[in-house]
Amino acid sequence: MEKVKLEPGNYYHIFNRGNNGQDIFFENENYEFFLHRLDQYITPFCNIIAWVLLRNHFHLLVYIKETVAVDKLDYTATESPKQIEVHLQFGHFFNSYAKSINKRYHRTGSLFEKNFERVLVDNHKYFKNLIHYIHFNPVKHGFTEEVWNYPWSSYGSVISHSPTKLNRDFVLAIYNGAEEFKLYHKQAPDDESILELIIE
Repeated sequence: MEKVKLEPGNYYHIFNRGNNGQDIFFENENYEFFLHRLDQYITPFCNIIAWVLLRNHFHLLVYIKETVAVDKLDYTATESPKQIEVHLQFGHFFNSYAKSINKRYHRTGSLFEKNFERVLVDNHKYFKNLIHYIHFNPVKHGFTEEVWNYPWSSYGSVISHSPTKLNRDFVLAIYNGAEEFKLYHKQAPDDESILELIIE
């Protein structure tokens, strides 16, 4: 099946897992390195709305920027890009992470499944549930009992006052502020309402 093209001005749920369900993160330093590479390769092209990293998979909710300062890009798929294809940039990001992991742990073969999944999010009514779904994943998969106790998600950045590249204001506006955001995340997510956005 042909993958959805990442078009400027749109929101996408992006996710992938380890090849054959294997781990893609082996220690805390790997999570930090993934986020560092995300910042280098992806934030010039996208606003990050929400994210979560789990041992063998990840979820991102991003907005593809409509304009990019091409002359200021340090990490791109080509040395002198005439036109940026964002899906290729994501591929370059994942390849960079995979090569580093393979080198560090003396492993060979694919780290990720072949193609990352991407689903267009074209209705704002889905945002509350999709962001909640992303943050709830560690609870769903048994890594923590409470959303706010898991360190590798954007939940903490949303409620923090520390500087962040996450689009915090956008997220808080969806929930009408930090208190409603926290209350909403104390309940189980309504997966049924967003099935077409979370097919894994």
